[in-house]
Amino acid sequence: MQSPRVSIIILNWNGLQDTLECLDSVKKINYLNFEVIVVDNGSTDNSVKGITKRFPEVTLIATGKNLGFAAGNNVGIRYAINNAAEYILLLNNDTTVDPQLLNAFLEASYLYPEAGILGAKIYYYSEPNKIQFAGTTWNKQKCNFTNIGEGEVDDGITYECYSESDYVCGCALFFKKEVIEKVGYLESKFFLNYEETDWCFRSRRSGYKCLFVPKAKVWHKIAVSFGGDSSPMYEYFVVRNKLLWAERNLSLVEILGVHIRVYIRLLNEFSPRFYIGNYHQYNFIKRIYWATVKYLKDFRKKPSDARFVAQIYGLRDYIIRRFGDCPNNVRNLNKI
Repeated sequence: MQSPRVSIIILNWNGLQDTLECLDSVKKINYLNFEVIVVDNGSTDNSVKGITKRFPEVTLIATGKNLGFAAGNNVGIRYAINNAAEYILLLNNDTTVDPQLLNAFLEASYLYPEAGILGAKIYYYSEPNKIQFAGTTWNKQKCNFTNIGEGEVDDGITYECYSESDYVCGCALFFKKEVIEKVGYLESKFFLNYEETDWCFRSRRSGYKCLFVPKAKVWHKIAVSFGGDSSPMYEYFVVRNKLLWAERNLSLVEILGVHIRVYIRLLNEFSPRFYIGNYHQYNFIKRIYWATVKYLKDFRKKPSDARFVAQIYGLRDYIIRRFGDCPNNVRNLNKI
């Protein structure tokens, strides 16, 4: 096997400790011809100084402001291409990696030359043997993605084969330089979330396949930059960007289906569950009464629920075509 030049791009925004841990694991990768590029998105936690001091050999590009995942990675991709990269790996700063990661990706690329984009087997950082991502499929009937293997303990047998995936997770996304040259860069409108999904779908329309690579292993902390995958800011981007992704990549019928799913989700968030309960010490009439009282109390709380409010903002901004970063009032919801 040849040893083509690989550029690993790690995006950092106020995540110094996570990035240092990520770089520690990247340093142990068993491959000679690679460089590491850290793009700092305007951090205010002394990330630039801390990373430069600990890893002086790393190329650090400071953007001066938070460009988001898409535009920030695009800065690193341009630098990598201008410095003769043949392959590029986008790697989240809240990950750690297996030492054989690049060898696994490159072997798969040689075996499947039609695959322009390759994705890792991703595990939960907090549960190292439990799978977060082993490929994904788009269900046209349900208008939703199914992440293969999600939540399952890896038995070393079930998810050990190469397989096509409708997209690969952006926390460890490996691709050939030629894909960027043919398809273009990540769409900055998304800012965070669904940008890799959009890019994979665009790439597939251009004739490239997305491939799940089981030997390429990564451990992911999940949505650290959002404040967690149940934070208000995460909910904002999921609602807005899923609708944007759908209009750019799906048929009219599927777009309608996605819209319906989003609206149903909002209604479910707005309207709490009516639960009678199984309290045998009360008769049925009293149980109905107390269930109704609790429902009304919960209903009054819903409009002030930070996650629900963030979802409404996401829908509003999609409708008025406000893309890019989220508004400050959404970021403030993360502090509630």
